[in-house]
Amino acid sequence: MIEFSYLAVDKTGVVSKGTLQAESETAAVARLRQTGQIPMLISAIRPSIGQISWLHVDLPLRKDLRHAELTLITRELAVMLEAGQDIDHALRFLVQTLPGSRGRRVLEEIRAEVRNGKSLHKAMAARPKSFPHLYIAMVRAAEAGGDLAPTMAHLAQLMERTRALRATITSAMIYPALLIVAACGSIYLLLTSVLPQFVPLFEQNGVALPPTTQLLVDIGRILEHDSLIILLVLLIAIVALTRLLRRSALRRRVDYWLLRVPLLNALMREIMAARFARIFGTLLENGVPILNALDIARDALRNVEARHVIEVAMQNTKAGRGLSGAVGGARIFPERMVHLLQLGEETGRLGTMSLRAADIHEEQVRIVTQRLLAIFVPVVTIIMGLVIAGIVSSLLLAMLSINDLAQ
Repeated sequence: MIEFSYLAVDKTGVVSKGTLQAESETAAVARLRQTGQIPMLISAIRPSIGQISWLHVDLPLRKDLRHAELTLITRELAVMLEAGQDIDHALRFLVQTLPGSRGRRVLEEIRAEVRNGKSLHKAMAARPKSFPHLYIAMVRAAEAGGDLAPTMAHLAQLMERTRALRATITSAMIYPALLIVAACGSIYLLLTSVLPQFVPLFEQNGVALPPTTQLLVDIGRILEHDSLIILLVLLIAIVALTRLLRRSALRRRVDYWLLRVPLLNALMREIMAARFARIFGTLLENGVPILNALDIARDALRNVEARHVIEVAMQNTKAGRGLSGAVGGARIFPERMVHLLQLGEETGRLGTMSLRAADIHEEQVRIVTQRLLAIFVPVVTIIMGLVIAGIVSSLLLAMLSINDLAQ
């Protein structure tokens, strides 16, 4: 059994704290819910062996909230508001209980501004690095409609879904990245440490290295003596390319071709569809006008070509034409999303159908990512194996030339 300390709130808004023993954190949460309490914070006092505790470390130079911190704040704020607390008490509770000093500082400033008469969305809008445009728009619509509690719950769900989608892609890239690093490291050691040891053997026997072996030896010498310069040049090239891609014309052309790269385009389309549909549907469901929702969802897309499609859709919507026609006509987003948007327009449930499309495409992101990973890892393994085999073969060819000379 593990002893946990907890901070919880009941349905009347009364906050309580204490300790309890349970087999796991999940069991502790279940026990609290059985007693009618909603857990806000729960942590192990004496963690079991092998249990890892997360360290909350604040960077001294960073003043804005990270995505994980904002998600935690949003979820706890939603729970407090749903429990009947007003915004002032909810913010005070968060200021007292948040683990990070940065989050407490930001919320304390917001609470002070709200107490002085400023609306919550205006206080958040003064800190754009901590609260994105989407977040502020939903809070503004919620304050106008008087339904802040469910809106914060929807926001928390949206941020958690976004974080899960990002984690799916990031986790899938870890193994291929490690594989590439290990293979490149092996090639580097072969060229700079293993291959040069055989050069004196050829010099002592007066044998000229074969052209391929000599080329590899020269490459190894360059890597050994000028590796820092090469890294610096690569870094400068990456920075220059990044700045060059900020130009809208070139960026749009690059994004256009990225959407047509075999295998990669399927994943990019599913990611764009999932992100757009999730944000657009969440905004509509929380009372944001369709044009404002399109504008915010467009800004959330990173692909310039996709943004242009949404801009055309906004113009069609202003002119009274359908949204799905413009989105589907560009053939950038998956047809499944276009059909669901069309169905939503016909039935008057555009927000609901957008969220349903988001669920489908988020699952498709997971499936496509697994398929690409299943293809990419063997391909990288084969390519790196061929490169290493080529280096070894070149060395063996040189050794055979020595044997031929000796005979």
